Amino acid sequence: MEIAAFGEEHLAAVLRLCEAEGWPTLPTDPDRAMRALTAPGVVSVVAVEGGGVVGFAYLLTDGEIEAYLSLLVVAGHVRRRGIGRALVDEAFARSGAQRLDLLSAAESEGFYRSYKHRALAGYRIYPIAG
Repeated sequence: MEIAAFGEEHLAAVLRLCEAEGWPTLPTDPDRAMRALTAPGVVSVVAVEGGGVVGFAYLLTDGEIEAYLSLLVVAGHVRRRGIGRALVDEAFARSGAQRLDLLSAAESEGFYRSYKHRALAGYRIYPIAG
């Protein structure tokens, strides 16, 4: 398994991973997804095994202090092998940040608690429809 910088050649596989998780936002518009995953201040990395993408991490960073892990997914058939940790560690290292914030689904809390951390309340806010 190798961790590599995300590139256009990985897009279709990343979108399939999102679809498998029931995450429609990126797959809905692949062109927008490509722009988001390669935007300034973004670090996107993929885990590649056997020639295929088996996971990815997408984070936003100011490059100095703060980073935010927006998405992390590992294909179901390769979970619990350290791929998620390798993705987080590599993306965090590439971010240049001193700390990493994230929101987590309840079923992922054990994974994130395995890191040195401080738990804080978080919210995802959406625009108010007018």
